[in-house]
Amino acid sequence: MNILVTGGAGFIGSHVTNLLINQGHTVEVLDNLSSGFRENVPPSAKLHIMDVQSPEASALIQEKRYTALVHHAAQMDVRRSVSDPAFDVQVNILGLINLMEAGRKSGLRKVVFASTGGAIYGEPEAGPQSEIHPQQPLSPYGISKLTSEKLLHFYYHEYGIPYVALRYGNVYGPRQNSHGEAGVIAIFSERLLANQPTIIHGDGLQTRDYVYVDDVARANLAALNFNESPTAFNIGTGVETDVVTLHRKLQEALGIHRAAKHGPGKPGEQRRSVLDCTKADDGLSWKPEVSLHEGIQRTADWFASQKIGD
Repeated sequence: MNILVTGGAGFIGSHVTNLLINQGHTVEVLDNLSSGFRENVPPSAKLHIMDVQSPEASALIQEKRYTALVHHAAQMDVRRSVSDPAFDVQVNILGLINLMEAGRKSGLRKVVFASTGGAIYGEPEAGPQSEIHPQQPLSPYGISKLTSEKLLHFYYHEYGIPYVALRYGNVYGPRQNSHGEAGVIAIFSERLLANQPTIIHGDGLQTRDYVYVDDVARANLAALNFNESPTAFNIGTGVETDVVTLHRKLQEALGIHRAAKHGPGKPGEQRRSVLDCTKADDGLSWKPEVSLHEGIQRTADWFASQKIGD
């Protein structure tokens, strides 16, 4: 396939780009480098430094006539979406419309969309949450991702462009940018290595489903090869871990033992999230392969290799 990966210079997108290239696909990357880095893009993938909302991005898609769009570019920060919901809408909703309008005019044949598991469902009525769990997002970020899924359904119904939405748990791993994407594992790793205080917001017993980035990249590859009716799949582990436990595991992996401080809770964040991924196993033949213990050790080793704090 001839594939455009938006956000391909970022954390998740760059891992997806690498895997797709390794599988023999022709891949180009669109990224405005607001949180991504040039060095994350492999030499064989041409980098287009553009914003998803721009006329230039639309023109690129119409000129190159990509077979598939793997859409990871987004405003990803739940807290920023609460403080600035208009910006969230501009990037996540209007940006998607800009790309899809270009795609429908240029023969786009497949979309894989990076959605969200926890933020779409809101506080769980029961857990793990399956894809049919009520969708009651508690933040503009979750609302924008759910709206994007509905928009993709419109483009399928109206223009015949099939899609797969991947509803991620909390993705972690090497290359995560603690400043741009606010991943708690990246934040804790950097601050522990830099001998700076680590802050747990609230009591730290809030839970998330942490899924390793290589597993997420494999899910994207499986979604590209999925040829049935458009749908959404949860991509997680089915295991929930609280923040206090996560901090302890990172200390052990880094060999740094320093207690965290507790600060006030953050608005827009839910208390609990854990995903039922049975549907992905059945439909995509996908299941996570990297345990939290192994994934945290790999991630800690990567951050230590970057000599954070030197």
